[in-house]
Amino acid sequence: MTGSINYNDKLRVLVIAALIFSIVNAVIRPLVILLSLPAIVLTLGLFTLVINAFMLYLVTKIYPSFHLRSFWTAIVATVIIWIVNYLLIDILEFKREKPI
Repeated sequence: MTGSINYNDKLRVLVIAALIFSIVNAVIRPLVILLSLPAIVLTLGLFTLVINAFMLYLVTKIYPSFHLRSFWTAIVATVIIWIVNYLLIDILEFKREKPI
């Protein structure tokens, strides 16, 4: 993925892109999920990968300083985000003891 994501080597660009990504996920994603519900059910939830990649690609259109080379780069980045999110939740979540 080297060269596929361009952010001008500035941390500020990544932080702003992350803020825009969270706003896009909070505002636009629920509507897209609702409209694509038949596809999500038909693919057993795998279509949410495409929706999340589209949300990330939408950030590149809103904020040109953060650029993805292609939609496939957005899909790979989305998979990486999913894996990191899963690992962080698994590590940081409190382990609940089951009652006897």
